[in-house]
Amino acid sequence: MSTILIIEQMLNGLQSGVMLFLMAAGLTLIFGVMGLINLAHGSLYMVGAFAAAAVAGLTGSFVLALMAALVAAALAGAVIEILVIRRLYDSDHLDQVLATFALILIFSEGTRWVFGSFPLFLDIPDALSGPVTLPGGIEYPLYRLALIVAGLLVGVGLWVLIERTRLGIQIRAGENDREMIAALGVDISKLYTLVFALGAALAGLAGALVGAIQSVQVGMGEPVLILAFVVIVIGGIGSIKGAFIGALLVGLTDTLVGIFLPELLKLFMDAAPATSAGSAIASMSIYILMSLVLIWRPSGLFGARA
Repeated sequence: MSTILIIEQMLNGLQSGVMLFLMAAGLTLIFGVMGLINLAHGSLYMVGAFAAAAVAGLTGSFVLALMAALVAAALAGAVIEILVIRRLYDSDHLDQVLATFALILIFSEGTRWVFGSFPLFLDIPDALSGPVTLPGGIEYPLYRLALIVAGLLVGVGLWVLIERTRLGIQIRAGENDREMIAALGVDISKLYTLVFALGAALAGLAGALVGAIQSVQVGMGEPVLILAFVVIVIGGIGSIKGAFIGALLVGLTDTLVGIFLPELLKLFMDAAPATSAGSAIASMSIYILMSLVLIWRPSGLFGARA
């Protein structure tokens, strides 16, 4: 097993983790501020991917496609917050789950009605196509490297927004005591709509960026949503830093275990059983990781202790 292969797979895991962070950051932001379980977050990921693919197909511009993904997902998030989500803040979590699950069905059928059932494809821009040579002679796809850099930059920007701006102060205050900031004159309805739109925009951006390395199709957001929930449980609900660390752990674990565990098991058993057993264990690896973290720290790595 070569060192180059290990480094390449670690970079793949890092890229996967950074994209998961964009999903999980919006999800944990919405839950932390609003106390809302939003199962429709994966549908906003899908909206961003389809908007990007449609605009790229019409204009041929990847930059315009990313902008379209951000705008479409943010608008979709703002609309459903105003029309549906706003009525669920005082409801119990079961009502929130049922309502947002209904939104999944609406988004899925609406997307199928507009774009059809066949997948769309978003081309990698020419400037980012092909491999780049890293130190040590490692060749790695330039676009995947750009995804890592873009995700890290968005993460830094989100941290600055939350920790260093007046809006961030309001968001953090709303997470701790929404009644108090409402009493201080902050329009809590507008703040909630803005936070929901921000979380939706992050999901849409992730969908657009990942759409260039996989097909864009109906239902693509639900598997990513499950991983995003695992991320925020590991990192701690409501913690952006926890979402970042949790996403990296999940991305690296999922990638490295899936690649290297079958090879390791081949040392002790025949190739076919080793591959089968390794694949089965690898598919459970992130949930095993989540269980171990919760046993050690039930509130997650950076969640508030009870």
